[in-house]
Amino acid sequence: MDIQWFPGHMRKAQLQIAKSLPKVDLLIELLDARIPFSSENPMLAALRGDKPCVKVLCKSDLADPARSAEWQGHFERQSGVRARIVTTKQTGTIARLVDVCHKILPHRRGLGKPIRTMVVGIPNVGKSTLINVLAGRKTAKTGNEPAITKTQQQIDIGNGILLLDTPGILWPKL
Repeated sequence: MDIQWFPGHMRKAQLQIAKSLPKVDLLIELLDARIPFSSENPMLAALRGDKPCVKVLCKSDLADPARSAEWQGHFERQSGVRARIVTTKQTGTIARLVDVCHKILPHRRGLGKPIRTMVVGIPNVGKSTLINVLAGRKTAKTGNEPAITKTQQQIDIGNGILLLDTPGILWPKL
């Protein structure tokens, strides 16, 4: 039995993501390393299509390292997907995501245009926190409750990367 519960602000965010995707080179999807399967939004995979994606297992300091490594291997076997394990306790793990983006799209470096990335995931998984670490400054609002990010915002973090922060969305049918 499907339960239809999808709130209007998530529908709006879904439409914004779908509209912005053609202008994006790469998706960065954040997952909670403690519950990677449950924090993965299947709707995002459908929207993404064959666009390259980096699945970021965040909050890894709270997860079992052996299980996180297994999940990383699982995601790496998917077509067009790279996976990385990160924690805000070691910001270097997050900073290396810039190198991953450049390795996935090496042809963009020579064009003098930034890699346009979209940061997506469920609410409260750490999208804005990740952006703040990558930017090296507090540019995205963060909080302990959901729906802090209300609309998409574009952030140039330098290093040839332009991030598009999006509100967290869940899937419409449970």
